[in-house]
Amino acid sequence: MTLAQKQPLHQPKIQFEPESAASALLDGDALEFLRNLHVAFEPGRQALLRVRQAHKGVLPGFDEHTANLRSAEWRAAPIPDILQQRCVEITGPVDAKTVINALNSEADVFMADFEDSTAPTWHNLLNGQQALKNAVRGNLQFDAGTPEAPVYRLKPERRTVLMVRPRGLHLPERHIRIDGEPMSGLLFDLGLFAFHNAAALAAQQRGPFFYIPKLQSYAEAQWIDDALSFIENTLGLPAGQIKVTVLIETLPAAFQMDEIIHALRTRIAALNCGRWDYIFSAIKTLYTQPAFMLPERGQITMGTHFLNSYATRLIQTCHRRGILAMGGMAAQIPNRHDAAANDMALAKVRADKQREATLGHDGTWVAHPGLITIARSAFEAVMPGLNQLQVMPAAEIRADDLLRPCTGSITPEGFNDTVEVCVRYLAAWLSGTGCVAIHGLMEDAATAEICRSQLWLWMHKQDLHLSDGTVLCWALFDAALLALPGRLQREGVLGHDKVDQAIALLEALVRSPELADFLTLPAYDLL
Repeated sequence: MTLAQKQPLHQPKIQFEPESAASALLDGDALEFLRNLHVAFEPGRQALLRVRQAHKGVLPGFDEHTANLRSAEWRAAPIPDILQQRCVEITGPVDAKTVINALNSEADVFMADFEDSTAPTWHNLLNGQQALKNAVRGNLQFDAGTPEAPVYRLKPERRTVLMVRPRGLHLPERHIRIDGEPMSGLLFDLGLFAFHNAAALAAQQRGPFFYIPKLQSYAEAQWIDDALSFIENTLGLPAGQIKVTVLIETLPAAFQMDEIIHALRTRIAALNCGRWDYIFSAIKTLYTQPAFMLPERGQITMGTHFLNSYATRLIQTCHRRGILAMGGMAAQIPNRHDAAANDMALAKVRADKQREATLGHDGTWVAHPGLITIARSAFEAVMPGLNQLQVMPAAEIRADDLLRPCTGSITPEGFNDTVEVCVRYLAAWLSGTGCVAIHGLMEDAATAEICRSQLWLWMHKQDLHLSDGTVLCWALFDAALLALPGRLQREGVLGHDKVDQAIALLEALVRSPELADFLTLPAYDLL
């Protein structure tokens, strides 16, 4: 008997926070579905989280027990026709206006993000689920309620495919409790969307399709596959109807790409280079190594050896197994008020997308509709067909290639910017906004994770100097924090009333003797 088939000894009690949107979404049938999903898979999730803790501090490598699987010739199930072309994907939060603009865009795919781009207030989560339910049925609209603002509506005919990214395996959803315990955020986001939309999407031959974030092992991928099979069986869907793309955004997962694909082989369509979270994971995984250090974020480009090696190996693995290899995010925002700054930003996007296309990726991400044409042109210049499954980079990628840190410096400006960006993002997040424009870039929770982990790394290393020779000490960190409240208040930045709370959270995380696994876990308690 499988875990999913075991029956509980009692009927678990389910409770949820009241919210205006909840009555329509969390009816009796939906609650029963979520309860059954929790009972079947929460014990396995907890076991996987315990394994993560047991592996903390262990240097990752290729698993000798799965060497035969890596060397064998096998392929994942065929990619559905609708997912063969994913040249440009756009991502963003799940509010109605963003969903409409993204689905009306010229992107091939819109990834509606419950994870890094959405501050998980109960209001945001339920309104997001309602917006996506309406979008699937073609009747979503947004009215700002002012005479001068337009009413946003979905185009009757649109080609952009909807994908949904639930939260990571580690995150709880405390607004809904089963026998007093919080439900998994991943199971809640994924399960509630599937319950309301899976049948409609299957009838349209448009899914359901999911992006799965922050996996660290093939055991976690197998747990995901079991959960999706349970959902298919419960909702009466054909086996393998649900398709997934997995973000390779943790360093341990980079060593298990073959195994992750194999665990999900009946439903996986692609892997994605989640490069911002990957940098954060590299810090979290390698910081105990005596020689490990990373420079300021702006110097950690995809041209550095360890990131280029990661992207190359991802393409090799995907194409060998018959699935797509998606590139990373272009976070730049077009600047309508400064032509020179706009030209510089677009040139960076163009160069980044040309690099990805030439390396062999099948598509890429952008954060703004104004970047779609640039990204598509870069790929179409080297990719005449729907994808580049026939391309196989020739480099041999070894374990030490994935573990080699990049060199660089920490400038005074870069140090202060790291502090400021983290505080500004956290203040906005604590105010309920998870996707924030800062200094010409669209930032999400991955940015905050990189910044605070870099600050922890820098402050806890001995005899570290800035590029001008200044000793990096706690007085510099304190001075950078003290300079922010007044200035950010005067500038009226998003969440300016939460700046003090954001500073306190960042200071606690950076001063902690241990590097916290995730910023979002303590931040959830403050939201």
